[in-house]
Amino acid sequence: MGQLQHGRAWLIVALCMTAYVFSFIDRQILALLIEPIKADLRLSDTQFGLLQGLAFSLFYATMGIPVAGLADRYPRPLIIVAAVAFWSVATMACGLARSFGTLFIARLGVGAGEAGLSPATYSLISDLFPREKLGRAVGVYSMGSFLGAGIAFLVGGSVIGMVSSMKAVVVFGQEVRSWHLVFMIVGVPGIVLAALMALLVREPRAGGRDGRGKDVPSILAVFRFLVAQRAIFVPHILGFSLMATSLYAMLGWTPAYLMRSFGMSAAACGLRLGIAALTMGMAGVFASGWLMDRLTMAGRRDAPFITGMVGSIGALCSVAALPFATSANVATALVALTLFFVSTPMAPSTAVMQIVPPPAMRSRVSGIFLFFNSFVGLTMGSAAVGFLSDHVFAAVGSALSMIVVGASLLAILLLARGRRPYALFGAEQP
Repeated sequence: MGQLQHGRAWLIVALCMTAYVFSFIDRQILALLIEPIKADLRLSDTQFGLLQGLAFSLFYATMGIPVAGLADRYPRPLIIVAAVAFWSVATMACGLARSFGTLFIARLGVGAGEAGLSPATYSLISDLFPREKLGRAVGVYSMGSFLGAGIAFLVGGSVIGMVSSMKAVVVFGQEVRSWHLVFMIVGVPGIVLAALMALLVREPRAGGRDGRGKDVPSILAVFRFLVAQRAIFVPHILGFSLMATSLYAMLGWTPAYLMRSFGMSAAACGLRLGIAALTMGMAGVFASGWLMDRLTMAGRRDAPFITGMVGSIGALCSVAALPFATSANVATALVALTLFFVSTPMAPSTAVMQIVPPPAMRSRVSGIFLFFNSFVGLTMGSAAVGFLSDHVFAAVGSALSMIVVGASLLAILLLARGRRPYALFGAEQP
C-alpha cells in the first residue's frame, strides 16, 4: 500500500468512525433523558427498555440485510451518506414526540438509518487494508461507538443541564420541553457530516471492487454458505451477540443505576460515564484489536474467539460486584472496568465476518450478524433489565448485574466451541 493510498485509507476510516460517533450519540442520548421522559410520558422501566432496545433494533436489524445487499452491488459511500442523513433527521424527529407511540416510531427511524452504516463500512475497510492490519483498522472504526457514547454522556449531560432550567415553550401550538430540544440539537451535526462524506469518500477501486457488483451471489447462496460454515458462524453470531447484550445493557442502564442509587444529577452522571466511556471503553476496543493482531502474528488462528472469551471473563468478574458498591466512586470504577471488557467484541467479531466469507458476501454476512446482534443484544439486554427492575429486584443495579453475568457465561461457552473450527478454516487458506 503506497503512502498516498495508506493515508487516504485512514482518512476514510476516520470519517466512517466519526459517523459511528454520531450514530452512538443519537442512539445513546436517550439513556440520559430517562427521568424527564418517563415523567412527561408516564412510562414504566419496561416501556423505557423497549424504547432503548426494541424500537431501535426492530428496523436496525431487519433493514441491515437488504441494505447490506445494496452495499454488495452499489457504491458503498452513497449508502453510508444516505444512512447518516436519514438517522440524523429521525433523531431530530424524536424531539417532536408527544407519546410513547410517537417516540417509538421516531426511534424506529433512527435504527433504520443506522442499519446502513456498519455493513457498508466493514466491507469498505476490508478492501482498504491487508489481513494483518485489519484488526487495528476495524478497532479504530469501532472506537467510534465509545467516542459517541462518551460524548453523548458528556455533552448530553451538559446540554441537559443547560436546558433543564428552561420553561416549556409553545411552538405551533405544541409544548416543547427541554428533552425535546436535546434531541433536536444532537441531530444537526449528522446532516453536516453526511455532506462532507459525500465530497470526500470514494470507492477504493474503480468499477465497484473488482466487478463484484456485476455478479453478486443471491441471498440464498449467502445463507447456504453460512450453513456450510455453521461450526464457525453459530458460535460466532450467538457468542458475540451475547457479548453485545452486556454492552448495550451497560450503556443503556448505567445512567439510571447511578442516578437512582446515588442521587446523581444527569449532568454529574454524564460527566462520570462520559469519561469512563472515552477512556476505558475506547481502550477496550483498541486493546482487543491489538490483542487479536498479536495473537494472529504469533500463529494463533483462533485469535478472534480467544479475544472474545477474554473480554467475557473480565466483564463477568467486574460486573458481579456492582450491586454491592457502597459509594458512587466505587460504582463508577466498577462500571468503567466493565465497559473496558464489554467493548472487546467489536474488532474480533468483525474480523471473522471479513475473513471467512468471499468478498461479494461480506456486507450481507455483516447484515445477518447485526440482525442477530441487535435482537439478542439490544432488545433482550435493554428490555430484560427493565423487566427485572420492575418485577423482580426493584433495583436496576441488581437487574443489570444479573443480565451481564448470565450473558457473559453463555458467551464464553459458545465462543469456546468456535475456536477449533475457525482455526481449521484458517489453516486451509493459502
